[in-house]
Amino acid sequence: METFYSHVEAHRDYYIKSLSDAVAIQSVSSDPSKRDETIRMMSFAADHLKRVGATEITLHPNPAGLQKQADGSTLPLPPILTALYGSDPKKRTICVYGHLDVQPANKSDGWDTDPFVLTEKDGKLYGRGSTDDKGPVLSWIHLIDGYKALGRELPVNLKFLLEGMEESGSEGLELFCQQQSKANGGFLDNVYASCISDNYFLGSTKPCITYGLRGICYFTLEVRCSCKDLHSGVYGGPVREAMVDLVHVLGTLNKADGSIAVKGILDAVRPVTEAEEKSYETIDFNPEEFKKEINAKALRFDTKAEVLKSRWRNPTLSVHGVEGAWAGVGAKTVIPARTVGKFSLRIVPDMEPAVVEKLISEHVEREWVKLNSPNEYKLESIHGAKAWLSPFDSPNYAAARTAVKKVYGTEPDLTREGGSIPFTLWLQDATESSVLLLPIGACDDSAHSTNEKFNISNMLYGIKVLATYLEEVAAV
Repeated sequence: METFYSHVEAHRDYYIKSLSDAVAIQSVSSDPSKRDETIRMMSFAADHLKRVGATEITLHPNPAGLQKQADGSTLPLPPILTALYGSDPKKRTICVYGHLDVQPANKSDGWDTDPFVLTEKDGKLYGRGSTDDKGPVLSWIHLIDGYKALGRELPVNLKFLLEGMEESGSEGLELFCQQQSKANGGFLDNVYASCISDNYFLGSTKPCITYGLRGICYFTLEVRCSCKDLHSGVYGGPVREAMVDLVHVLGTLNKADGSIAVKGILDAVRPVTEAEEKSYETIDFNPEEFKKEINAKALRFDTKAEVLKSRWRNPTLSVHGVEGAWAGVGAKTVIPARTVGKFSLRIVPDMEPAVVEKLISEHVEREWVKLNSPNEYKLESIHGAKAWLSPFDSPNYAAARTAVKKVYGTEPDLTREGGSIPFTLWLQDATESSVLLLPIGACDDSAHSTNEKFNISNMLYGIKVLATYLEEVAAV
């Protein structure tokens, strides 16, 4: 592989230019005004796959059809892109998943640079989507390019599955996976294993392999007190205010120490085993550095093991915001007629979204009755996804661990993640095979945040790791 590694190092500038072109496409899936850009990004990836020799490149109409907007209008959903590289029946077939849409970003959010202009500074490439997930997706394509340039065959066949709605709930993708599943003889048939590079190292330098993700249950709680916004000087006092009721109920979801207060929510959580407890000892993680990363005054837990458990294997409940509240600059003495609180739970293995929804509904009803309020409330479950946990002693994981060790010279940490990628479970079910999360970005890449970046070193090492993984998975 040394010749290939040298090729990667020599093509650094080309990789940066390619990523620059991708970042410039403002594929913000949650913004209706950027929908054309998101669709254009899918075509951009299709063109790149065609250039390196992929076949059967198809931009499938999203099976979910049109997306309904808040004003009642509809928008076309971005297509789902599939492509095949190699069809040798003697070779194993690896499915590669990635997404090409991004989170919203504006310079006024606190970015030091234009988020849609890739900017190189101190060995880092700043730009929205640079690490989440355009850089990793392009790394797979650069890998193919390198093999072709050196006159070498890939040791496996590749099936690409790329989407443009991951940042907005992967709308339509679960149905697409079911339609294209092994059971239905579709595109996802004959897949030996799958690899996803849409997460990050636990630290900033040591690589890891991820075998578990928390699921998610997202809720909105709406409270109404009148037919229109009211003047607080005229109606404040006589009217029972919606915002007061909403804030009170939201405040009952967690205890004073930050733990979940909803009755029964922790009943399904697996107890910590002795082996799991011991596994935290060798993981490269420093709670103090983690605290400094976000400039927090303190963490809820003091030890490495407890911090990691709270991130990976225990459920959490977070309140995200209130719609309808005045959030502009200056004073506004209005009583909102309608307020909507938004909160979610990150759930863990054995917790079922339907059970969580029932427990949350019962809790809100109990607390609402205590208020004795004349106002109306509506609790709505927006979406729910199960947690994902994969056996890490499979040949797929063994190949990845060997590849990381060969490229980085160190054994990777085996980690779980606190975030949610529902697609991992959908893909595992559709292919009936192992799914692997093989991150190439660093923990401080600021995905979803301001100043998102992709280290040039991670980009180059990532291409090497992915290529070596394919060599190893072909041989196990």
